[in-house]
Amino acid sequence: MTSWVTSLIAVGGTLAGAATTNLLQTRVNRAQRREALQEDRRAELLTAVSELVSALAVHRRTMWTLGQQPDDPDARAAAHESRAAITAPLVRVGVLAPDLLAPAKQAERAVYAMRNPPDTDTLSRLREEALNASDHLVDQASRTFHQLDTLAHRTR
Repeated sequence: MTSWVTSLIAVGGTLAGAATTNLLQTRVNRAQRREALQEDRRAELLTAVSELVSALAVHRRTMWTLGQQPDDPDARAAAHESRAAITAPLVRVGVLAPDLLAPAKQAERAVYAMRNPPDTDTLSRLREEALNASDHLVDQASRTFHQLDTLAHRTR
């Protein structure tokens, strides 16, 4: 075989090896970016759900106080503040995980229903319903996280 054919084969092999290496590295990089994006989304959703559940708990506690002392201006002001704190995490949960929007809205409605109860027994019942709705949201979020984790493991 002549030297130029040998050189041509060597150059061709080198180019094929470089192209294969580049292709494999591109796939690895793409998979790493996809995995990082999934982890970021999961962390952002966890933060949003945690903040929403916390805001619901604060508002539930504030509504309990307001139900016990309906004429207290400080309790009324605290109720307005705690209600406003629910909006941002509720929107984030709905945007990040639309399947969690229904249980999140139900938890929101349940805590808002605690306003102006006719008596303490009704307030206690409404509080219990709000707790249950919040627990249901956490259960649904847990299922969503499990699905995200399962999906992440399948794509690896």
